[in-house]
Amino acid sequence: MTLPIVHPKLRTIESSEESALLDAIERWLDKEVKPHVMKLDHDDIYPRQMVEDMKALGLFGAVIDPKWGGLGLPASTYAKIVTRISEVWMSLTGIFNSHLMMAKLIEKYGTTEQQERFLPRMVTGELKGGIGLTEPDTGTDLSAIKTKGVKQQDHYLINGTKTWISNGIEGNCFAILVKTKPNAEPARKGLSMFIMEKGVGFTVSKKLEKLGYKGIDSAELVFNDFKVPLNNLIADDGDGFYCAVGGLELGRINVAARGVGIAKAALDASVAYSQIRKTFGKPISQHQAIQLKLGEMATRVEASRLLVESAAKAYDTGQRCDMEAGMAKYFASEAALENAMEAMRIHGGYGYSKEYPIERLLRDAPLLCIGEGTNEMQRIIIARQLIERNPI
Repeated sequence: MTLPIVHPKLRTIESSEESALLDAIERWLDKEVKPHVMKLDHDDIYPRQMVEDMKALGLFGAVIDPKWGGLGLPASTYAKIVTRISEVWMSLTGIFNSHLMMAKLIEKYGTTEQQERFLPRMVTGELKGGIGLTEPDTGTDLSAIKTKGVKQQDHYLINGTKTWISNGIEGNCFAILVKTKPNAEPARKGLSMFIMEKGVGFTVSKKLEKLGYKGIDSAELVFNDFKVPLNNLIADDGDGFYCAVGGLELGRINVAARGVGIAKAALDASVAYSQIRKTFGKPISQHQAIQLKLGEMATRVEASRLLVESAAKAYDTGQRCDMEAGMAKYFASEAALENAMEAMRIHGGYGYSKEYPIERLLRDAPLLCIGEGTNEMQRIIIARQLIERNPI
């Protein structure tokens, strides 16, 4: 069986409702986030109070159907939220995005019993979720994973390791991709997706230290004869690959929206600083060399925003959007990295100083080029879709 890539129609949202939500998030960012970002990021401290605030704002159920208690936001609105938060501190978006990717898997492919058991508690944040695909020796090539699940009487016995799992320490519930049919051909048909709550045989081996993306916990998860009930299997045995692929489109839109946020933050800081800093008797914003940089940075921001908007629109209307999401993710993440580097150049020594936010943007941006599928893979996906959609 091959699962379709399901795009449940999300409710429409009035512009006034969207504006009210974005305004509430803006006020929260100004009052509760901006004053504390520098210390939390530099000390790599988990932002517990901010997580509680995000629960109260409904972000842990942002794109989940209201019948489960969620906000049911369209991807277009969700992307704007992610962009705005990323302008201030990108790490916060990873906490609820990984959670929502798992929740969407359950909502799209899970049984009614699974939806009733997990989604209401995920929406409130009682259960904090994540998704486990990557392994120490396996990233983009999901069919090569080694974590195994053996079916027994009333459960599957799981053994293996997952790494770089967001929410791995603070989370308590995960969608984990497992190989249940080692001899399947092709190999992707031997993968299954399970809902796993922490318990005996499920341990966190270590917190992984990172260049950037501080505050959010990234961890290695180890399964040693961990028992998962049969009714925690999402879809059918062997459908895990399609569950994972179906969840990555929204994840890539999220990563692209983060890229827009980082790129815009770098641009805004550079525009402001260039009007204050003077050389040779005038603000550096009046020097052509700086103007060339600002012009390119601004164009990258706007192009990235429009690509994200296009991908989100396709997702919301139920169209296949792996190409659109891939384009948005690829371009916006590269724009974030390029803008962050240009911002450092414009700020000079201050851009390299930990007293200014530019160095954080420069540390955070590279993750976007590898997260949710490398940009090399995105270009391959784009090309393949171009050919498939334009046969001769």
